[in-house]
Amino acid sequence: MADPATARLNMVESQVRTNDVTDVRIHDAMRTLRREDFVPGHRAFLAYADMEVEYAAGRSLLKPRDVAKLIQAVRPMPGERALAIAAPYAAALIESMDVAVTRFDGEDLSAVPAGEFDVIVCEGAVARAPDSWLRALALGGRLGVVERDGPVGKACLYVRAQDGIGRRDLFDATPPVLAGFEARRGFAF
Repeated sequence: MADPATARLNMVESQVRTNDVTDVRIHDAMRTLRREDFVPGHRAFLAYADMEVEYAAGRSLLKPRDVAKLIQAVRPMPGERALAIAAPYAAALIESMDVAVTRFDGEDLSAVPAGEFDVIVCEGAVARAPDSWLRALALGGRLGVVERDGPVGKACLYVRAQDGIGRRDLFDATPPVLAGFEARRGFAF
């Protein structure tokens, strides 16, 4: 990798801003946060590429565009509590916005830490957002996750309101599906 600072700037200017990410806090954080620090040394040259980069076995950072759009959709605000599930880079970006982040990257990702969170993000794909993640949302809480059961997934935003939880599709994305969160196939009429 030639010059990481230039690579970071190019990433923001060519992959993030051009894809309707308008939150300047995200631009600023991505310009200063060293993405190469979140991947193994032998993959550092891929850190700013327009692709998912594996940081541990079966775990990958989202593409820069996708993580920026997902964070913009969940709108983290100073003083809120966030949960980052298999999302080390997203956690660092959100922390830079004065949000308290609990990082969760264990073996059983369906058993989230106790508490209610204003923001939950995941950098891996799942077939469907687990109920345990939805139950962890505080009133007004937002979950950003990619749901994928085929070649292309959909980034989704879940929001907890007084009368239940709403969901909407945001954009197409293709991150790898996290182990244990694959779609269950079966026969149906």
